[in-house]
Amino acid sequence: MEKVDYRVKEEESGERIDKLVAAIGENWSRSQVQQWIKDGHISVNGESVKANYKCSSNDLIVIQVPDPEPLDVEAEEMDLDIYYEDEDVLVVNKPKGMVVHPAPGHPSGTLVNGLMAHCKDLSGINGVLRPGIVHRIDKDTSGLLMVAKNDQAHEKLVQQLVDKTVTRKYFALVHGVIPHDHGTIDAPIGRDPIERQSMAVNEKGKSAVTHFTVLERLEPYTFVECTLETGRTHQIRVHMKYIGHPLVGDPKYGPRNTLSTDGQVLHAGVLGFLHPRTGEYKEFSAPLPDYFTQLLNKLRQNH
Repeated sequence: MEKVDYRVKEEESGERIDKLVAAIGENWSRSQVQQWIKDGHISVNGESVKANYKCSSNDLIVIQVPDPEPLDVEAEEMDLDIYYEDEDVLVVNKPKGMVVHPAPGHPSGTLVNGLMAHCKDLSGINGVLRPGIVHRIDKDTSGLLMVAKNDQAHEKLVQQLVDKTVTRKYFALVHGVIPHDHGTIDAPIGRDPIERQSMAVNEKGKSAVTHFTVLERLEPYTFVECTLETGRTHQIRVHMKYIGHPLVGDPKYGPRNTLSTDGQVLHAGVLGFLHPRTGEYKEFSAPLPDYFTQLLNKLRQNH
């Protein structure tokens, strides 16, 4: 059973515990958290609480994530681009167009299917359909992911995400010319109240922070590096749209009149974390995929 400890910050005082805990985990839903509270898997200062409990500054929340069901995913042989692997963790460079884990409509051909064939031993904490997956990236986003090969490694890597100590840098091409060289977008993200299949900046959403740096201005576009402080669903895509610079090729959050790219131009290029067993900091960099480089070169020629 995965155990996560969290100390409530002063600015979080008064927050409902179900909302706060859902914001702590990158893949935890509020309804899932409410069930855990009912089942006694969450305590505050050693006591059980209800979902509407209002947190106080310095409260110690202990979250015992229930053990998963047995794995039931078909293993499929794939040519995976593995950057690092040992007995605890694996770092893989996911290609654009590949789904991370099985879901309705995508029962096979996912990264998890390939990992099952490659590893045989993956952490089961995230359940039947997401073995080993500590964090994820969208189908049409390429780049680096860390995968846990046992539950102990999974717990420690998740704790690093909770503590915001994991380095995650993405490269993106966005619409418009961003005038300033650096910026921080601090805006909560939740379900779009109208388009329920989309995310949006939403006052009732989870805290989300993205830092960006302009790398190159290629009018009418900008090449940027985005560093994640949090990891909400579609975070960079939603945040860049929010400031008026949606990602090029983004079918959900971008304009219809865009370059032909088969999805958003976004690459998870840098990933760094403390090794879950040794504590040594490890950082990996994956170069831009060919389509991304070719697109930039074409824009430079026309600039």
